[in-house]
Amino acid sequence: MEGWARFGYHLCPMAQIREIKKRIVAVRTIRRITKTMQMIATAKFTASLSRAKASRPYMERIRQLVAEVAARAGDAAHPLCLPPAKAAKKELILVVTSDRGLCGAYNGHVLRTAMKAIKACREAGREPVIEVVGKKAVAFFKFQKIAIVQRHAFGDRPKFEQVETLADRLMNEYLAGQYDACRVVFMKFVSNSKQLSESLQLLPMSLPTAAKAEAKGSESLYEFTPAADQLLGELLPRTVKVSLFQAIIDAVVSENVMRMVAMKSATDNAAGLGRTLNRSYNRARQARITTELTEIVSGAAALE
Repeated sequence: MEGWARFGYHLCPMAQIREIKKRIVAVRTIRRITKTMQMIATAKFTASLSRAKASRPYMERIRQLVAEVAARAGDAAHPLCLPPAKAAKKELILVVTSDRGLCGAYNGHVLRTAMKAIKACREAGREPVIEVVGKKAVAFFKFQKIAIVQRHAFGDRPKFEQVETLADRLMNEYLAGQYDACRVVFMKFVSNSKQLSESLQLLPMSLPTAAKAEAKGSESLYEFTPAADQLLGELLPRTVKVSLFQAIIDAVVSENVMRMVAMKSATDNAAGLGRTLNRSYNRARQARITTELTEIVSGAAALE
């Protein structure tokens, strides 16, 4: 009886057995579904991870190269590294979430970081302008009554050409003085067991501190061909595009690995619940058999 009451069954023994049997079938079906989703997420994670690993060294190296050129170029500078001449009192925040759920705390962490970025923007006297990637961000900001200017969709395999178009638009609007800063909030992939929500400032570009310190400490003289400002004019826009592309790829990898872990946990939980239900079913069936035998023996004894 305790096993039945644990799952809320307070019916006659026969009805209890039927209900437990239905529950076992339902849990078994859920386990098959979560196992399939885990396998799909694993395949997507493997594919997206290989793309992220292939592009990360290029992104890190080009940022380091830009920092070295900027630090050794003397007075040469580029508008993408400088704040706008006239403050627009606006900051663009691009929030990257998923289109689907069942990926653990992925969207929760990203949206929490986005809200912190919005709060910091308002405290700095700027108006946040929100653009999003993914349906989950749309639903969240609608609930928070925060207006969304534009929504983007890149799918499970974002292409560089799509991200390049977005990056070009952001740079043109920044150079036109529409925003004081542009940042992207996403989930950064560190390892299979570690993903961190991050708010990355795209514009004005902040160069790696280590590379600048190394350049300042070096007494080597450099001759630039073409000129340093021309080099920065070529390298900086590409760095912004690659950084944004890497952020979106990292977000896809993090989503897939967190969904894979969530579905594995759900599969394990369903398996454990199935074992518990099987034990309850066996106890209920045995109790029914015992009751029937007792009734037969009692009836036979009464006839003697």
